[in-house]
Amino acid sequence: MVDPTLPPVTGLLARVASLAFRRRWSVITGWVALLVATSVLSGALAGEFKADYSARGSDSKAASDLLSDRFPAQAGDVIDVVFRTEGPAADPQARAQVADLLARIADVEHVVGTSDPYADPAGQAPDGRTLLARAQLDVANPNDMPLERTEEIVALVEAAERPGFEVALDGETISLVQQGEIGSEVIGFVAAGVILLLMFGSVVAAGLPLLVAVTGLGVSSSLVGLTAAVIDVPDWSTSLAAMMGIGVGIDYVLLLVTRFREHTAAGLAPLPATIATVDTAGRSVLVAGTTVIISLVGLFATGLTAMRGAAVVTIFAVLLVMLAAVTLLPALLSLLGSRIDRLRLPVPRRATGRGASNGWVRWSRLVQRRAGLATVAGTAVLLALAAPVLGVSFGFPDAGSDKQGTMTHTAYTRIAEGFGAGANGPLLLAAQLPPGGSTATVEAVADRLEGLPGVASVGDVQVNPAGDTAVLTVVPTTSPQSSETKDLVRRIRDVTPAVTDGTGTRVYVGGWTATGIDSTDDLTGTLPALIGGVVGLSMLLLLAVFRSVAIAIKAAVMNLLSIAAAYGVVALVLEGGWFGQLFGIDSPTPLPAFIPVLMFAVLFGLSMDYEVFLLSRIREIYLSGRDTSTAVAEGLAATAKVITAAAAIMVAVFGAFVPSDVVFLKVIGIGLATAILVDATVVRMLLVPAVMQLLGERNWWLPGWLDRLLPHLHVEGHPERHTALPVPRERIDRPSPVSV
Repeated sequence: MVDPTLPPVTGLLARVASLAFRRRWSVITGWVALLVATSVLSGALAGEFKADYSARGSDSKAASDLLSDRFPAQAGDVIDVVFRTEGPAADPQARAQVADLLARIADVEHVVGTSDPYADPAGQAPDGRTLLARAQLDVANPNDMPLERTEEIVALVEAAERPGFEVALDGETISLVQQGEIGSEVIGFVAAGVILLLMFGSVVAAGLPLLVAVTGLGVSSSLVGLTAAVIDVPDWSTSLAAMMGIGVGIDYVLLLVTRFREHTAAGLAPLPATIATVDTAGRSVLVAGTTVIISLVGLFATGLTAMRGAAVVTIFAVLLVMLAAVTLLPALLSLLGSRIDRLRLPVPRRATGRGASNGWVRWSRLVQRRAGLATVAGTAVLLALAAPVLGVSFGFPDAGSDKQGTMTHTAYTRIAEGFGAGANGPLLLAAQLPPGGSTATVEAVADRLEGLPGVASVGDVQVNPAGDTAVLTVVPTTSPQSSETKDLVRRIRDVTPAVTDGTGTRVYVGGWTATGIDSTDDLTGTLPALIGGVVGLSMLLLLAVFRSVAIAIKAAVMNLLSIAAAYGVVALVLEGGWFGQLFGIDSPTPLPAFIPVLMFAVLFGLSMDYEVFLLSRIREIYLSGRDTSTAVAEGLAATAKVITAAAAIMVAVFGAFVPSDVVFLKVIGIGLATAILVDATVVRMLLVPAVMQLLGERNWWLPGWLDRLLPHLHVEGHPERHTALPVPRERIDRPSPVSV
């Protein structure tokens, strides 16, 4: 039955909320049907996960493409098989064991063949007890190797080991098996449930954000497989999408449920309370979600297909949980109504009204009285945290950075001890031969490289059956992640043209080590464009939303400071030492270039979420007639509980990656958790109230010409339609804009 006191429902979001509330079973059934349909389609049409991290137009990419087209036997990934014997490796018994294991590995699907360490002097270490063989695969990308086949190889090795006969494996393919499942979805849900229970004190209220987030996430998870059938999608993107879906989905519904309870506590019936919630807080959700999507779109600027695929599936996750928040939640609120606080915990009940967080009001007033000092202190803390990033070393960690005791770390150590550190990352030179197939120029290149500083050894030239492509292996003296190896790659690329010019032979430096170097250079080069583009678009959105130049600039600067602080903490951890050891990193480790790119895209959007939640409430209070100082204090108090809970959930979800044995997962967890923690404490508790106090009424300044150009979005909604608040000052003597 319609509430006779309900004001006319105007505005798109208000109408959506009203329709979803009245047609609750249709909405719920629609979401269930969508979930079933996408699951069925994904089961029938899902594509395979693929990932290409090579830099477009790079030398290593050219080498990979040449070998894939003309010399596929050399184009595939390689698994290092390292043997360590108690006695001489040349003993007949050891030789028989080595030959038997290599033959078994060669029989595994996707293994093209294995090298004989006894026939290759480079396969025998000077100590006489260490052997190195290589299993050649027919897949160039480790992600394309079926997990079951890699596990079969690992099982063969484990079964072959005996006292006095040890075997270990290394390679990107083995690392993928070793890292196991990527993700912390279960931990995230458990942590979120506990935090929501503590916040709401009710099982029903706490369950709503989880239910809505799971529904949206379920649909988006099914779309991952369908997306993979169209574009390249890396396997880890499922965890990224799930992580983002859980985080933003719960955050958005948390905000909405909190606002609904405030409206019902103020005396509104369930229907007008739902409409008021979506018409006000729902706008903040849409703007916050849009900033996240803008940030994720920035990943397209990297040029890496893997990043594009990850961005697409994560954008789907954010879009679907946003849609669920403004459609499914009103339908569920229609079912629950005043029963939302059922199944309460045996704890004292707190008020849910607007003025409940008086402690935050007092804190804000304290900061505002010392605004200058708070601004300096907060900025100093962020800059101090960011400082270590100035000394960061970019690169891809090798197996030497893996946890001690893992198979890859053991193999890496034995190779380095027996053959030298460079044997863990040989360079593969691919040569396009002139008509006639002469290898004279490639032989000349080999001779030239023999005396090059940083080269440990140069292998024999191998030619494909067609005689138009040759391969030359160069072993550096230093490890794959060292700066000396990067310098060697550049020296080789400088030296070879002088030998090949005018001969018709073209030489490219490839292999996984060179690919990592090229990818790092490419990503670090695109980071400034990514940051500039995302920040610029987000500032335009904030200008339209908050009608303020100062707020847009302040939000961008503070978010950049938060991200810089996270970068600094990550760099400090990767330095090793006592701080790194707290997180399981014992020695200096390079920072993979894709991590700061990914962190920026994720964190800038999430930081904007909290900024939008807080500033939309401040603006709403300001437009109701209060001065800026009061609006900041009351806005901080009104959003403190929900933002604190949302940030705690995010920190718990991201922090679950920290115990991982895989370095890049650990680093992502540390960086994301740090940024959210800093943003929810230093930025929100110190910088926002202090800076806005210093700016005063200048917070709301907007040039007239820009005001005429920008659309009117009114993120604060229309609270005057649902409460007895005064008419917002901005709308007096102005024509009413088209409602969102």
